[in-house]
Amino acid sequence: MVIATCRRWLCWFHLCGFVLMAFPKILFLAAFLLLLSFWVDLCHQANDEEDYDEENSSQQALLESPKSKAGLSNMDTSWKCCSFQGIRVGSRQKIVIVVVLLNLVIMISFAAIIWIGAGKNPSDSLDIARVYIDYFAISVLIIGGAFGFYGENRLLLLLLVDAMQVVGLSVVSVSCFTSSSLIALLTDIPLFRHWDLKSINGVKALILLILHYVLGSSVPFAFVLWVIREMPSPPTINRQVQRRAITFISSEAAGVHHPQYWTTATSSKNQGERIRELMEFGDAASAIGRMSWTDPMASTSGTKRPPRPPPPPPFARLSWPREQRNQDFNILPFDESPIMKLPEIKVAVELVSRMENLPSIDGFVERDIFDWLSAVFGFQKGNTANQREHLILLLSNIYTRKKNLGGYNDQVDTITRTIKQLKDGFFSNYELWCKYMHLSSCVRNHERYTEQQPQLHLIYIALYLLIWGEASNIRFMPECICYIFHKMANDVHQVLSSMETNRRSADNFLSTVISPIYQILSEEAEKGKQGRASHSLWSNYDDLNECFWSNKCSSELHKHKEGIPLPPADTILKQFIVGNRCSIGRRKPKTNFVEVRTFLQLYRSFDRMWIFFIMALQAMIIVAWVHRGSTSVNNEEVIRRVLSIFITYAILSFLRAILDIILSIRAWRITEFSQILHFLLKLVVASIWVVVLLVGYSTSMKSPTGLKFLDHLTGDAYNQSLYNYLVVLYLIPDVLSIILFLLPPLREKLELSNWTIINIVMWWSQPKAYVGRGMHVGIFSLLKYAIFWILVLSVKLAFSYFVEILPLVRPTKAIIKIDIEDYQLHKLVPNAKYNMGVIIAIWAPIVLVYFMDVQIWYTIFSTILGGVLGAFRHLGEIRTIGMLQSRFESMPSAFDRCFVSSSGHSSKIKIWRNSKEPKNMAKFSWMWNEFIQSMRMEDLISNRDRDLLLLPVPLSDESMVQWPLFLLASKIPEALNTAKEYKGKDDAELKRMIGSDKYVHSAILDCYYTLGNLIYCLLEDEDDKKIVEEIYDAVDESLKDRTFLQNFSMRGMPSLVVKLEKLLNILMEDDEDDKVFKTRITIALQDIMETIMLDVMINDKSTVGVDQNRNQVYQKYNRRQRFTKINITDIKDKFWSEKVHRLRLLFTVKESGTNVPMNSEARRRLTFFANSLFMNMRSAPKVTNMRSFSVLTPHYKEDVIYSEQELNKENEDGVSILFYLKTIYPDEWTNFLERMNFKPNGEDIRKWVSYRGQTLSRSGVVGDVRGMMYYKKALELQCSLEFTDAISSEDDVIRKQFLPDLKFTYVVSCQIYGALKSSNDPRQKDILNLMLMYPSLRIAYIDEVDEPVKGNAEGKTHKVHYSVLLKGDTFNGREREIYRIKLPGPPTKIGEGKPENQNHAIIFTRGEALQTIDMNQDNYFEEAYKMRNVLEEFPHSHGAQKPTILGLREHVFTGSVSSLAWFMSNQETSFVTIGQRFLASPLRVRFHYGHPDIFDRIFHITRGGISKASKTINLSEDIFAGFNSTLRGGYVTHHDYIQVGKGRDVGMNQISLFEAKVANGNGEQTLSRDVHRLGCRFDFFRMLSFYCTTVGFYFNSLVTVLIVYLFLYGRLYMVISGLEREILENPIIKQDKTLEAALVTQSFIQMGMLMVLPMLMEIGLEKGFLTALGDFIMMQLQLASLFFTFQLGTKAHYFGRTILHGGSKYRATGRGFVVVHAKFADNYRLYSRSHFVKALELALLLVIYEAYGKSYRSSSLYLFITFSMWFLVGSWLFAPFIFNPSGFEWQKTVDDWTDWKRWMGIHGGVGIQPEKSWESWWDEEQEHLRYTSLRGRVLEIVLALRFFFYQYGIVYHLDIAHHRRSFLVYGLSWCVVLVLLIVPKMVSVRRANMFHMDLQLVLRMLKGLVFLFFLAIIIILFKFSGLSVSDLFASILAFMPTGWAFILIGQACRPLLQNLIWGPIKELARAYDYIMGLLIFTPIAILSWLPSVSEFQTRLLFNQAFSRGLHISMILAGKKDRNPAN
Repeated sequence: MVIATCRRWLCWFHLCGFVLMAFPKILFLAAFLLLLSFWVDLCHQANDEEDYDEENSSQQALLESPKSKAGLSNMDTSWKCCSFQGIRVGSRQKIVIVVVLLNLVIMISFAAIIWIGAGKNPSDSLDIARVYIDYFAISVLIIGGAFGFYGENRLLLLLLVDAMQVVGLSVVSVSCFTSSSLIALLTDIPLFRHWDLKSINGVKALILLILHYVLGSSVPFAFVLWVIREMPSPPTINRQVQRRAITFISSEAAGVHHPQYWTTATSSKNQGERIRELMEFGDAASAIGRMSWTDPMASTSGTKRPPRPPPPPPFARLSWPREQRNQDFNILPFDESPIMKLPEIKVAVELVSRMENLPSIDGFVERDIFDWLSAVFGFQKGNTANQREHLILLLSNIYTRKKNLGGYNDQVDTITRTIKQLKDGFFSNYELWCKYMHLSSCVRNHERYTEQQPQLHLIYIALYLLIWGEASNIRFMPECICYIFHKMANDVHQVLSSMETNRRSADNFLSTVISPIYQILSEEAEKGKQGRASHSLWSNYDDLNECFWSNKCSSELHKHKEGIPLPPADTILKQFIVGNRCSIGRRKPKTNFVEVRTFLQLYRSFDRMWIFFIMALQAMIIVAWVHRGSTSVNNEEVIRRVLSIFITYAILSFLRAILDIILSIRAWRITEFSQILHFLLKLVVASIWVVVLLVGYSTSMKSPTGLKFLDHLTGDAYNQSLYNYLVVLYLIPDVLSIILFLLPPLREKLELSNWTIINIVMWWSQPKAYVGRGMHVGIFSLLKYAIFWILVLSVKLAFSYFVEILPLVRPTKAIIKIDIEDYQLHKLVPNAKYNMGVIIAIWAPIVLVYFMDVQIWYTIFSTILGGVLGAFRHLGEIRTIGMLQSRFESMPSAFDRCFVSSSGHSSKIKIWRNSKEPKNMAKFSWMWNEFIQSMRMEDLISNRDRDLLLLPVPLSDESMVQWPLFLLASKIPEALNTAKEYKGKDDAELKRMIGSDKYVHSAILDCYYTLGNLIYCLLEDEDDKKIVEEIYDAVDESLKDRTFLQNFSMRGMPSLVVKLEKLLNILMEDDEDDKVFKTRITIALQDIMETIMLDVMINDKSTVGVDQNRNQVYQKYNRRQRFTKINITDIKDKFWSEKVHRLRLLFTVKESGTNVPMNSEARRRLTFFANSLFMNMRSAPKVTNMRSFSVLTPHYKEDVIYSEQELNKENEDGVSILFYLKTIYPDEWTNFLERMNFKPNGEDIRKWVSYRGQTLSRSGVVGDVRGMMYYKKALELQCSLEFTDAISSEDDVIRKQFLPDLKFTYVVSCQIYGALKSSNDPRQKDILNLMLMYPSLRIAYIDEVDEPVKGNAEGKTHKVHYSVLLKGDTFNGREREIYRIKLPGPPTKIGEGKPENQNHAIIFTRGEALQTIDMNQDNYFEEAYKMRNVLEEFPHSHGAQKPTILGLREHVFTGSVSSLAWFMSNQETSFVTIGQRFLASPLRVRFHYGHPDIFDRIFHITRGGISKASKTINLSEDIFAGFNSTLRGGYVTHHDYIQVGKGRDVGMNQISLFEAKVANGNGEQTLSRDVHRLGCRFDFFRMLSFYCTTVGFYFNSLVTVLIVYLFLYGRLYMVISGLEREILENPIIKQDKTLEAALVTQSFIQMGMLMVLPMLMEIGLEKGFLTALGDFIMMQLQLASLFFTFQLGTKAHYFGRTILHGGSKYRATGRGFVVVHAKFADNYRLYSRSHFVKALELALLLVIYEAYGKSYRSSSLYLFITFSMWFLVGSWLFAPFIFNPSGFEWQKTVDDWTDWKRWMGIHGGVGIQPEKSWESWWDEEQEHLRYTSLRGRVLEIVLALRFFFYQYGIVYHLDIAHHRRSFLVYGLSWCVVLVLLIVPKMVSVRRANMFHMDLQLVLRMLKGLVFLFFLAIIIILFKFSGLSVSDLFASILAFMPTGWAFILIGQACRPLLQNLIWGPIKELARAYDYIMGLLIFTPIAILSWLPSVSEFQTRLLFNQAFSRGLHISMILAGKKDRNPAN
């Protein structure tokens, strides 16, 4: 290198020379650093923290084979020979490798740049090489020297080597690196800029070259080799070794502060002794491992263990003692009950009862592994019993399924596979955590139990369940539980290696493990101030859980290899909370992520989307700017400018890197170094690329070589510009990302890999995190949503270019060139050029529309494709009763395919859809009839409807099928009329006429044969029966010979039918006198016979055969009196009475069956169930083989069942709940009375009302419980059908009885049940009655008990909390306690209430699946019947993944109450159907949006549960369950064939509160780590789907409102400044309507059209598109757009305020009538700041614009836009009053005004509620500002400054200003403002009251003088200064916003102004609220005064009710019927 440099070889300055110069330097530096790091490691004599064998620990390695002894003996030799055989690559070596590789990559990049510029002059290459030399010199100086210094410093501290060697190495390293680097930095060495240079500053260049290369490389390397020429000998480590140690996880050191904690039994032995002991123990363990599990006499180490007595039978061991309390059980009684005799239960019990060879416990007899684990670790008795049953039920269910479906004949193999499935399910997250932490799993084999590994795994499963069951709130921290389990499983491993162990107290685990962690959670929750404090000030569940992912936790885990006990879990948490670095300020740490309140979180989470849109916008503007027709794409200038977008890309990436640092810097105190390094390197690299691309672009612009980039892409590389190659290099990572995107399996493997190099690469791509890895889908799924988004983006960008951007460029160019002369304001920036203010005003709304309209295009395309997808899923194929009738014949076959399991399943799938052959009619009949009966019990149908819908159950496989009567209704009368009118004699023609309807033929046959059997049954005399037989024979012969019309007259048929009806009516009567009854029957039969013989049978001689039969009948009939012997015994039983009733209905029903049933809800359920049978539904397995599941419902304070007092309590309008519901549901009330025989008792009425209570209050426990218990009812029916045909053993009888309980569990978490019980609340008795009504119902509640403090002699008590499970004792009529588990504290005070309530009860659920149900939901029997089918979705893959959450659709049943309820019902229905359907497939971004989704229970209980509970940030707790499931590799599906009922808010205020809560929740989601990780780790297209369907929807709603603001403020600026007249009237611009055309899309969203599209598609799909069109028109007529526009404001306000200031909270939506009138004060309080203030501001902007602006007045687009804005203003101001019942009734309007004035005048204070006083409400409205950050206050002030612009702009337009533009005019206006603010305060009434009474007259005179003084001034101004009347009105427009700005700024600065001028600010705010209230109330009062307005409003609000014939006016008027019978 020296020779090449000195001899000036030209090649040295190009690629080859550069590589030869740079590469050796890197190698020397790498060798030096590696040698130094190895030397440091050897001196430390410690294994690296991250280097761990994943299969075996060090102790296991010693036990594996005796070969380790030889390895030990050769250890010293390897040290002396300086061999590195025993040294493995550790963390220091990895860092060195990373640094070296990074330098190598940079060197290669510079080499590539030099190669690119090879065609240029050599000086370019020289400059590039110079940059690299400087960079490498700095790197060597910093990295190499610092690393070396750090190594020597560590060695000096440890005093492990000779200090002289350390000092020498340090001196040599620092001096050599420093000198070499300085030479490179300060001179041109090693590169000369001048060829004639021989010396540098008097020093020969050759000497400097030698010093540079030798000092920088050779000397340090040689010195290190000399230092380590002899390795230091290994130090003797004298460490205490555990002989049989059990270290327990506690909050302090064991045995120090808590003597009851587990201690460590250790002995002082040296290393060699320890190794020998372990090896000896290993031999003994190997011997034990070879023994059989069942050998009780096995010995260890030659010592005989006393044999145990023979084990008792499993049931005997697990059975409870015969005591009263121990008889309580949940599902399994563990006694000699029949359920315990099931084979699967026996196997499961036997598995958990095997105790052979387990170490014994002194003084304790274990019944099973749960008792053993409980004694070893100290678990509670209740927890042990609960988890014992839990595991046994899981084992039994999975074992049964494996045995029946898996084809495993060997029982041992079946058991092994069962345990393996459970092990894989419970420990999949734990195994993944171990792999992530570079640990070996503790769920490993034990050498002592080699033959019993499945049983050992069962012990680990039991241990995990016991930990989880007692973990309380820690269940939300899954990795914390993994850590605890890892420690305790290791302890189990040690215990199993011993002979015996000690027993621990029952609550030892709770007090030593859980309680310390809970205390930390509680302390952090207190710091959060109920979620109101900034998220950065306290640690939530996620922060604390992520501590157990960290390197710090990993290092603690790896220290365990050295024999160091693991620290307790709470110690790990305390280390993170306290921190191990210097704390600065009061900031508390966060882990990995900080939830900072800023909109920049949206950019940070979705930066790829924003970068794409910004780059596309820039490219389109560039292309449009130089647009020259169609050839512009190939224009060189265009291409050159378009390529500048990559500079924008680099700048935006740089911005993202800055945001990563700024938004996470508060977590850096405990953030891992690797993550900090990631952020810093990203910033450095991004900044370098910004500079490099800018320099490259500027160079290319000056020397545009090879600009024809597209034409020469594959041509000569030397002709390309430098910038092009830089772009190619810059895009290499993106190209690799695209390749990985197209290969999702590879990407998943890379993300889950533990290979170091791959981890480094992935670390560069994304910060290291445990979650968010492996979320990729299959290639086919990826292609589906990728194609969808390519289509959407193509259309969106094309529309944006041709409609928004291209037309606006030409006017922009013209505006730039216009010179403005008449500027009508004072110029604050006098030298402004290019009219930038106008350009910004025009372009700003367009740019926002550009970013927002992706939501519109997504909605359009997703609606269309979602509808197509629904059609392919067969939705809406049966949507009317007529369609149901036409498809009913195919339903039995479809039912057989869906619900009847058979071996020929696969063969029948192909033909089931078109099959009309009835299959399994009996089973279908049973199910169908049960379905109909359930609707009858719900009073949806009447008795008559029920009879018409019931399907007769066939007695055998007979050919004739009896269809339900609603199919056969009116068929007999129709056939009779047809036959009567038929004049011909052709049987075939009549048969064709009648048989055109298939059901007519069925009705005739049904009637014909049933009537014959009935008469035959009535007759006792054989001769009588013979007569009937001969008549039937005659008919049969005639039909056979086709001479029926010749032998029988159809004219006599009507009279015959009349006689038959008379007979049937007689049979239907309940006659007490049998003799009279028989006589009447005889007479009726004789009449029938005479009619047949005389009128029907024809006496025609030509028909010989029939005539003979007729004569025989006559002879027999006339021989004596016939039909006198009647049998009435059989006819009175149920079977024949049903037959008679069916026959009667066949004859008498004349109307069409399409009107059956009349109830709309019943019709909907019938059609949906029928339709679902033909959808893509999984076939149901047998009940025995189905997956077990649970349902969990949280309950807080919802009503259980209405009391009689509540039913009859009248509201202010005199309307009671009972009257209201009777009016709303008149048909159901009538059906109820009919069911009760019109004698209902009070209890029945209470239930009837409570079942419909969700319409009123979104509550009703009794209705929810009834619906969920349909699951058990369905399972009982399925068991009956399954075991009816084949009961082969006693086990089947038992299984039929108990299988529903084994498969289904229902738990209601009544959080406050204990408080209700202690306070004797009536709701407690109602809940108890529910338990008694439904024996399978379980109630879980939190019990708070006062218990004495242990060890306290003074008798002090403290609160102790328990989770308790109850069931009903039907025998004794009371509750019975099943389990009681002590908690570490109140479980609901840490996080959000609902998820905490679910969490405490989830331990009592059972099964493999868990459905979450809310109190506002209902269920249906027919839907419960499909549960087996939907659970079969779990094992089937959907793409590349199996589902972890099954999404179900919901039916909103509250849509028929009012117009608002209808709007909300349609909106909600469209979301839960077409919306979620499309989210699940193809977009793959469906999450858990609430209930009733079904969770993979085992998957979720091992990953944090079914929701997240951190306060405030997890306000929308349900969706975070979906986020968490997806981040952890799960997948959420959606299934349309099953539904659950749901009640929604139906009043305006309730709906708004709900929307506010959801918007708050979405604001918090925007700040959350879950959204950030999903946005960053999804691929690009999936990220777009995620954005548009979650927080993006709410952000775009906010942007929609901001567009209106920007448009109007921009127009205000142009109008006030006069620029509009000067610029926009330019001929080029005046004809351009681009701005208006672009804003049309915004108006599309603003007016609610975006919400209507999915509704129309779903209604059209399921009800028909004609119906959808009609509904759309009706919604518009009922002002649906007004409602949706109003809700747009709700979303925008609460979403924006949440992100800026917080203030999110749960908002109770209230209870009461939907038709109740809301007072004006209530509406004002609720909507003043969210809607009214904003609407008045927009109205003010529109008024000013209309007053001063004169452009586009003839444009229709302009009129549409301004109309849409006025529509927005009107909806925000008056929608709450338009949709307010009786809102325009005069008397209530007067009462509202009186109430509002009273509310405004009452002073606030402590204890005064906001509903009582304006002051209290005003203080509450500012609550979000009390807890906001300084940044939030500053933003609030900045936003308030916009109101000062009104004054600034308007004062220059006053006539009194005389067109002066001086700043003095503006200054004088402020004098007027001050006078207006100060003078009223000086003479206010309150201030006057401060004076003595004697001065009151003086004050009055003073006020009069002030008034006269101002009047005189105004007159003078009018006379002499040119003041006009218009100036007075303009001054109001100018000064009113200024006062409002003062109020807003004062609120933001309240801490500073509280003791100064807070009173005046409050009074000013009161005055403004008075004015706003008056402005809003005036139109309401005028409309109330007008006649007929109130009636019109009522019709508008309750059109659905009027269309159903309901008398809403009676409710509104308070008229009610006092007669309960009505």
